[in-house]
Formats: sequence, structure tokens, C-alpha cells
Amino acid sequence: MKTIRLFPLELCRLLQSRFTWLMIGLSVLSPVIGLIFYKPAAASTMLSMYLANPAIAGGIAGSVLFGTLTVFELDRAVRSRVDVLIDSTVSPLCMALVRLLVMMVGALITLGLTMMVWLPISKWLIGAVFGIVDYVLAYLILMGLAMPLGILAAAAAYQFTRRVDLSLVLFAAFAALSLTVWADNWQLCWLNPCVWALSDDFSNFRIFRSVGYMRLTWLVALSGVWTISWLCVRQYGKGLLGSLIWSVRRAYRPAVALILLAFSGIAYAAQPMVDNSNPDETAMLFYEVPYAEEVVCTGRTAEVFPDVNSGILSGYAAYQFQNSSGQEQGVAFGINPGYTISNVQANGLDVPFSVSDYQEYNEAMLEVTIPADKHVELTMEYGGFPQESANMSTMQGSTEISEEYLCLENATLSPRLMNVLPDENMYPTTIEITLPSFMTVIPFGSSNAQVVAEHENGTKTWRYEGNSTGGIVYAGNYIREDVVVDGFTIEFYYGRKHQAVMEAAGAVEAIKSVVDYCVEHYGYLSFGADNKLKLIQSRVSGGGYAAGGASLLDEADFTSENLSNADKGAGTGEVMIHELVHQWWGLGNMFDVSDSSSLWSAEGLTVYTTYRIVKELYGEDYAQEYYVAQWQKAVDDYYLDFYVRNPDYLDALPVDKQLEITDNLTYVRQYCEMPLKILKAEALVGGEEAMDQILNGLFNRELDPIYPYLTYQEFLNACGLTEEDLNLA
Repeated sequence: MKTIRLFPLELCRLLQSRFTWLMIGLSVLSPVIGLIFYKPAAASTMLSMYLANPAIAGGIAGSVLFGTLTVFELDRAVRSRVDVLIDSTVSPLCMALVRLLVMMVGALITLGLTMMVWLPISKWLIGAVFGIVDYVLAYLILMGLAMPLGILAAAAAYQFTRRVDLSLVLFAAFAALSLTVWADNWQLCWLNPCVWALSDDFSNFRIFRSVGYMRLTWLVALSGVWTISWLCVRQYGKGLLGSLIWSVRRAYRPAVALILLAFSGIAYAAQPMVDNSNPDETAMLFYEVPYAEEVVCTGRTAEVFPDVNSGILSGYAAYQFQNSSGQEQGVAFGINPGYTISNVQANGLDVPFSVSDYQEYNEAMLEVTIPADKHVELTMEYGGFPQESANMSTMQGSTEISEEYLCLENATLSPRLMNVLPDENMYPTTIEITLPSFMTVIPFGSSNAQVVAEHENGTKTWRYEGNSTGGIVYAGNYIREDVVVDGFTIEFYYGRKHQAVMEAAGAVEAIKSVVDYCVEHYGYLSFGADNKLKLIQSRVSGGGYAAGGASLLDEADFTSENLSNADKGAGTGEVMIHELVHQWWGLGNMFDVSDSSSLWSAEGLTVYTTYRIVKELYGEDYAQEYYVAQWQKAVDDYYLDFYVRNPDYLDALPVDKQLEITDNLTYVRQYCEMPLKILKAEALVGGEEAMDQILNGLFNRELDPIYPYLTYQEFLNACGLTEEDLNLA
């Protein structure tokens, strides 16, 4: 009761302090740091730049500011020399609890003010893809849960030491650990969570769950540490040890601390977000599993039921085998480490199975013993919360299951058959997946999904056929645009939230222009199938890829920010052309990116091809003004750059500054210098038609499977030129 009476009095006193309002004001303004200086979310999506970065920066600054405020508030009575008088009136333990609660309310008020101030700013910066749910969750989790952690850590430090200077040093060291040593460990970086990207067009629940889980784990752990420090609060003139002995006389107090610490330890060890994959990415033990002798797979089916609310998946899989060996055989499957397997039966009877502790490439191995029967139908149930690879733990978010987006790959979709060969029909596959009716299912490849059932609960069951041991399926709130060019059909899928941006960029017209030009000059893409190609916009993932019948487009390539990039095109439609040309130069022909500072990359040929398409569309004067002249100006400035002319001075700079300058210079070399070199090569080989023939030959060359990359030397050889011939200086 005394705590309840003291709480409003202490809160009023806190809010009457000028220092408190200084800390609150600085915290409210702190998200601006994420717009200018601190940008941990590296992706170019609008939500990454204008929501994730400000919220994370606000969380770091707010946590530090409120930690500092907490130390000074706890020391206030000591500084004023009234601590003895207060302790004689109110229990020090009671007062410490009241002050903690008051600081938490102060943090809550600060969060509310921050969200009100930044709501119109964020909405204006983010534009058409702004969503109130993402906004609220980002500030609640990325900023709101950071400040209580700072308060608990700082309060514990003071209650252990009862010295302002030492408390601030300990708190600063704890914060520095998160920002440095622990920065690449998603569970330990309590202050600066690993959020590399937020999606504009699809949901971000997976990454919010990950950060929320980490923050809540730390909240429980620091609550336990604070409780121990609370037992050390000085009372009756005793020191730290004497106060601790006095406080633990009531057994429930240390029991609460131990329970909190134990619970946080269990939560840390049993986290459901990432697996324990072998960190050695060259390991291939699963590929060394011997094939089952005289066993072939004649077909498989799977029924998949994702729960878009919880992110959990359940499924039923069946496999048909012919076992000619006359004896029991071991069949191996790859499964997502987050799944559990149950009800494994062969021809209706239970059979033994086991799941390995060893994990590799986001898979664990399921081993099942099938009987000696000639024809075996193996069935199993599986399900759980899909885990992501530990090797990509700082880039979580790709395995999303929500109402807006779903991506299930290989063993996450259904158990992937490892060690059984197919018959002459390969691996005939039928997949059925049940999702809310407004979601569109898109198999990655040449297969097409069809609705086979509609249910009263507002869901639909989609079915598609395939022929593989695994497979990838995307689903979401997609819009589909069909573009037909010279008998070649492009099925273009993009997020509904991105409709306004795509229409403003003239996406359909850009696709027509690119396909028209590139097919005529270079040929059809090798991963098209039956004169069809699916272009699927995915959740931000760090890049795209292609396979038979489909190609993935990273949403980061089509954000408003990227589509206004003048280095890729003079307008949004031309940047759209640039990104689509990467289907030919970047995916259709790969480039070795091991040397990121090299001027030879997919960008040079892509920028050059974009220039040629724009020249056809808008004329030579337009292309000269907005492309060649811009390249030349950038290159002229490059050769006049101080650090280009004096590389020794660049080597003397701090490493982070060297990287920043090198990245900027490399950007100019790849996007401006290389296109100019190709343009010079065009003149030297005899004009555009001759260059088209050369590029056509390079695009359709026979690939070396060991090193399938298009190199600068191959380009020079095809042109009959040397590097010196293309010098611009």
C-alpha cells in the first residue's frame, strides 16, 4: 500500500525536474540520428531507411539517456544528503521499487511522445508504402523495449556500487559490448538489434518476433539482475554484504531473482528463431549420404497448412517407393530444424525414425527405416515454427509466414528426399497448400497453381504439380500483370502495397521495352520455360535469383528511393528498365563479385544496355544528355578526386573512412566509367551493330560449370582489344 501511495508523488516529482525533460526531449529527437548518421538497416527499402534506422537509433539513444537519468535519480537523495532521513521514513527497498516503476513510466511517456512527433514525419518520408502497423511495432519493439533495458541495467549498476561514476562506467561498458563485441550476435546485442531490412510491400512480423524475443529475454535477465541488486540496497547502516544477508531473510526475494535468471537462460538456449547449422559453409556431409540400394521414388505429395497468424506450419507428406532389394532400407530426408516429425508410417504401420542433432544449410536429417515390401507408401506429419539458418542470423526475415507474404523453400515446405534416386519419370510431385482466400500462390518454376477448393473459413486450397525433391513456393497479396512480347509471356507479380509505385514507374511498359530489346539483341533468357517467365517480386532478401520458368526480383530494387537513382536512369521508368536488364546481365550471365572494388560487374553492361534502350525510345540527344554526359562528368570528377590522385593519403585514414570513400569511388567506376569504356569499345569495334554481335556471342557462350562468370578479359578478347585501348584518361 505504501508503494501505491508513493508512486504518484514520486512521478510528479520526476516530471517536475528540468533534467528529466531534457532527457525526454533528447530522446524524442534522437531518431533523427538514424536518418543522418547511424544506419544499421542497410537495405534501400523505405521502411528500412525511414523507420527501422530512426527507431533503432532512438532506442539506443533513449536507453543511454534514461540509463543516465536513472543513475542520477537514484543518487539524488545521497547528493542532497537526505538519504538517512528518507530511509528512516520509507523502507529503502520500497523506495527503490517505486523509483524503478516511475522511471519505467517516464520511458513510456517518452515513447508515446516520440511516436506522436514522428508519425507525420515518417508518413511523409515513407510515402505510399507507409503502414500504421509497421510503424507502431517498429517503435514499440525497436525503441520502446530498449529504454526499460537501459533503466534496469543502470539501476542495477547503481544499487550494486552506490557510486555515480562507477555506475556510469559499468553501464557504458555494458552498452559498448552490445555495440561492438556482441554486434553480430542477434541474441546478445540488446541495445542495437540485428535488423538489416524492413519490407515495404510485405509484412515484417518475422523480424519483429525475433527482436521482440531477444528484447524480452534480456528484460527477464536484467530483471533478475536488478532483483539481486535490489537485495543489496543499503539499509540499517549496513554495507552491500550485510544488506544482502538482511534482505534474503524472506526466501521469496532471492527465489524470484533465481527464477528470472533461470527463465532467461532457458529462453536464450531454447530460442526458436534460428537453427544450429554448421558454421563451416563448405561442409557438405548431407551430400555424402549413400543412396539407398535398389530403392527408387515414384512420386510424392504434400498437404501444407501454414497458420498465417502464428507463423507456424503443419503438413502431411506421402512418398511412394519401389524397394527391389528385398530388405529394409534407410531413407533420409532433410527437414527444417524447427519442425517436429510424428506419425511416421509405411503401408499403414508405424516405422522407426530419428532426427539428427547435426544441422547443415538450415536442414536436419530425418532417417526412416522402410520395410522390405516391394511397394512402400511412406507417410508422415510434420510441423512447427520454421527456423532460419544460424549463418544468416543477422539477416533474419526471409522465412516469413503471414497474411501478406509467405516463402517456403525446400525442406521448409516439406521433408526433402536426400538419398533415393527417381525412376524414369523423375520425382512427380503434387503440392496442396491452404491459405486465406486473398493470397495468391506462386510456385517458383514453370508450374502453375490452381484453386481446387474453397472453404467456409475464408481459405482456399491451391494445387500445383512439380518434379523435384524440394521446391520453392511464394504466396502473398500479389497483383499479376501479364505482358506479351513477340509470343513471349511475362507474368509479373508484385505486392499490392507497391501498386502506386509500379504504376508511376511504368512497370509494364518497362518490361515490354526490355524484353523487346534484349530478346532481339541477345536472345531469350535460358531460365524461361515454354515461352513463359514469371517475374516475382519477393520480400527484401539481398538479391534475386532465377531458375527454369521464374526469376525473383528483390523489392529493394523497386523502392521509391531506388527508382529515383539518377545513376541508373534519368527517371523512374528508366531505373525500372535498368533493374529488369539485370535479368540478362546479372542473372542470365553471372559476374564474379569477390572483388567488390573492381570496375567490371553486371552494372557496366546493364547501364550500357539501359542507355541503348533509352536511345531507341527517346532519341540520341536525350540519351547523350542524360546518360553519356552524366557519365563523363562523374568520371572527370573521379579523376580529379584528391584520394584518386593521392592514394597514400587514403591509406592513412581510419578504416571506416577508407571503406566509405572506396565504396563511393567504386560506385562511380562501375556505373559511369565502365559504361564509357564499353561505349569506347563500341566505337573501336565498328559501331552499335558490331557491339551487339559481340554481346550476343558473350550472352550465348558455352559456360564453364566450374567458373561460369563473364570476365572482363573475355569481353576484351571478344572485342579484340586490350585494357589500355579503353583507357579514358
